[in-house]
Amino acid sequence: MTSTSKRVLLRGGRVYSPATPQATAMLTVGDKVAWIGDDGGAASHAPSADVVVELDGALVTPGFVDAHVHLGPTGFALQSLDLSSTVSLADALEQLERFACSHSGRVLHAYGWDETKWSEGRPMTMAEVDRAVGRAVAYISRVDSHSSVVSSALLDRDPSITQRDGWHGNGVVERDAHHAVRTITHGLWTTAEREQALRAALTHAASRGLTCVHEVNAPHIAPYADFAALRAIADTTTVSEVVPYWGAFRGGDADLTGDGLLGFAGDLCVDGAVGSRTACMHEAYADADTSGHLYLNREQVAEHVVYCTERDLQAGFHVIGDRAMTETMAGFEAAVKLVGVAALVRARHRLEHAEMPTPEAVQAMARLGVVASVQPAFDAEWGAAAALYEQRLGAERARPMNPFGSMHRAGIVLAFGSDSPVTPLDPWAGVRAAVFHHAEHERLTPTAAFDAHTRGGHRARRDDAAGVLKPGAAATYAVWRVDDELPRPQVVEWSSDPGADVPSLPDLHPDKKLPVCLTTVVAGATAYDAQQLGTGNGSR
Repeated sequence: MTSTSKRVLLRGGRVYSPATPQATAMLTVGDKVAWIGDDGGAASHAPSADVVVELDGALVTPGFVDAHVHLGPTGFALQSLDLSSTVSLADALEQLERFACSHSGRVLHAYGWDETKWSEGRPMTMAEVDRAVGRAVAYISRVDSHSSVVSSALLDRDPSITQRDGWHGNGVVERDAHHAVRTITHGLWTTAEREQALRAALTHAASRGLTCVHEVNAPHIAPYADFAALRAIADTTTVSEVVPYWGAFRGGDADLTGDGLLGFAGDLCVDGAVGSRTACMHEAYADADTSGHLYLNREQVAEHVVYCTERDLQAGFHVIGDRAMTETMAGFEAAVKLVGVAALVRARHRLEHAEMPTPEAVQAMARLGVVASVQPAFDAEWGAAAALYEQRLGAERARPMNPFGSMHRAGIVLAFGSDSPVTPLDPWAGVRAAVFHHAEHERLTPTAAFDAHTRGGHRARRDDAAGVLKPGAAATYAVWRVDDELPRPQVVEWSSDPGADVPSLPDLHPDKKLPVCLTTVVAGATAYDAQQLGTGNGSR
């Protein structure tokens, strides 16, 4: 018997399959789903199964897709100091000093700080970092990854940083200065350390029920060689599928054919981030005398979109601020005049983040078939009243941000992601964040939000068939422990067929515990097993 013919029967749980809403069991043969039904039907398959897994009430779902991940930075973050829970600058510096005492690597890396949550209300300075870490080469990244604070030992590696745009004079760097800092860290981390970080990120993704991640790399984020390293890992280890994008203008020097890139998309930045005040706005920030920075104008957007469309590639841009969105959509409209609407719709270009679209921009995205690759955790983290977005922009501009409901109603393909390590790899938390958006009229139903984190990620990479469990589909799924009893499938008002049952999802109320991943399977092979679904009496 070869691995391609292995028969695995899962029974005694719940299987999330819109085609079979009452399903409690599933049979896979090799890398495909062969059958979905109830436990009565499962009894007829059990004698021929090579493995029988007793689910004991667990939930089986399609694997999640994270449509916006930075695997290298995520892997290094998993091995570094997380400052996201710090409550003050003093707290952050104390944790940094303790971390430095036991750190022995070439780069002391910490991440996740957010000065808007600190009582002091300001970033740390280079002098404060030096007192905490001594002569270590320290890179302390802000939560949005668009600015950081460095130690003087890192600055000594390239004193020209002080002459670059984005040097603030006190150790805080953004824009070109930040890119130069990252270049230094890339040079200090060895090839083996990078591979270890990539493996760690992929292992962590699988442990969260993610069977596919979109690696949206770019020259200012991580080395291009990461793509080859990821392919090498996949050749020897069962990991989440990696969908590669390279965010370089007109592709740069990328080897499109050899590296299997789907497009020149992802973090090709039109602007920056709200937290670092680099997202480009029509008007100045409410708490600083700046309106951010525009990195690409409408003419460059149009040129890039046309270049990719003519080559049947996906173009894509990082776009957050309202002026950045204006420039981006003006670029798309200019591209339409050269290649036509039909060609753009076929290409299925992408916008990452798309946090401040006007109603007119939403309609234009829908008309041109542009995917919205968005991060619900951003709204959960910073969208509430008095939180970061309101602090930076004021209530009037912050209130309509991240209009998931409006985009969904317009017919835009929504693909959910985390932007990890900006927010954690945690797909159920992302689904919950969309269901409980800060603005009630922008909330999604649980099913629509779940769809955006499964099928939506596949549709964003131009695969309309994947992400659903049904006979003939890939045996790519996750098994979850759900503490509360799942409701029975029922008819709900959003169903397009009022006579059809609809499979139920776990209760995602913020007071409830989120499901815990037990097993992750990619094309019939196990990528993660928490050993809570063992191979005991139910297996043979």
